[in-house]
Amino acid sequence: MSHVSHDLHAEFPNDEKILHELKLSDAHFKTVSDRYHDINKEIHRIESEVEAASDERSEELKKQRLLILDEVATMISKAKGA
Repeated sequence: MSHVSHDLHAEFPNDEKILHELKLSDAHFKTVSDRYHDINKEIHRIESEVEAASDERSEELKKQRLLILDEVATMISKAKGA
């Protein structure tokens, strides 16, 4: 059971400025970021045993979080190239 922070700034520590700029200027990024935050919060609540969930639900949420991280990484990469 992991209680490590998985917020976007922790996942992309070298890209905090880009994350901030994207959140302010890109509506799609903001939507993706908000969705990531919601999923991450739910995973944390499950892992902290504040909220009950099946193993399948927990694994599905973790898969969704990884897919969003891939999308965010792509958006960061594009922002760096712009």
